[in-house]
Amino acid sequence: MSAATTRSGTPRAPRATRTPDRLCAEAVELAREAAEEAAAPGIVGAHVEVVAEGDRVVTHFFECKEPGYRGWRWAVTVARASRAKNVTLDETVLLPGPDSLLAPEWVPWSERLRPGDMGPGDLLPTEQDDPRLEPGYTGEDAPPPNSAVSEELADHLDAEDAEIVTRTPSRGAIASVADELGMRRARVLSRYGLRTAADRWDEAFGAKTPMAQAAPATCDSCAFLVPLAGSLKQAFGLCANEFSPADGRVVSLSYGCGGHSEAAVMPKPPRPAPPVHDSTAVDAFPLRPARDSGSTTEPDEVLEDLGHS
Repeated sequence: MSAATTRSGTPRAPRATRTPDRLCAEAVELAREAAEEAAAPGIVGAHVEVVAEGDRVVTHFFECKEPGYRGWRWAVTVARASRAKNVTLDETVLLPGPDSLLAPEWVPWSERLRPGDMGPGDLLPTEQDDPRLEPGYTGEDAPPPNSAVSEELADHLDAEDAEIVTRTPSRGAIASVADELGMRRARVLSRYGLRTAADRWDEAFGAKTPMAQAAPATCDSCAFLVPLAGSLKQAFGLCANEFSPADGRVVSLSYGCGGHSEAAVMPKPPRPAPPVHDSTAVDAFPLRPARDSGSTTEPDEVLEDLGHS
């Protein structure tokens, strides 16, 4: 077994102890020259070990000083033919060691993508067989088997229509009929797509969130809830309260927050009673108060004698 068969990230399996060939084991300089030729200058380090791969087949391991490849080793396999004294080079590879730093397992971009990763100008392709989508019409986009329009005649009609319209419709295709009727969407959400969207919205703004647990009431009785159309209206709506944390978001009817329209209605300020005017009777008001009322007294005669007014 050569070193090329050990390129996986898994550690080497324990092998039976085997005595390496003497001439192959002494070919350290030959192996170093091969490693330095494959690597950049100054990347090949000290000789680590020599391992017997088979009869007259030996692998020399050298340290790798490449940044980012901690624990990796240059593996140079040499071999010698039977009854030959010359050692020849088999292959040179870079292999991970027992304590090497390995890259994480590769994940497709479609699985790495997260909400909010898209920016201006980014395009997100949708697979043709995306389970979240289904055709927006009923039936296959092809003429029925017993249709009077054959494939040759359909191609001929399409060629004639190309001279009249910019987009050539497919004769007998339900998609073209749907386009003529104003159904511009070739695909719509499937039941799976609706279900995954509902689970995602319920996780963000559902009954199990801390905000909903502390809310005085649910959204189904809130005046700021804008109902949705279709089957989703049975469980979701749109929040239109600018002070709510879910403003402009799709919320579950079982969600709630402190901005509920009926949670804390402020009482109206008290209005004073209107003034009452009694115009049916006449009240007499004396010009001077009574002498015994104590509010005022008659002018002092002594002051008048002194010339005071």
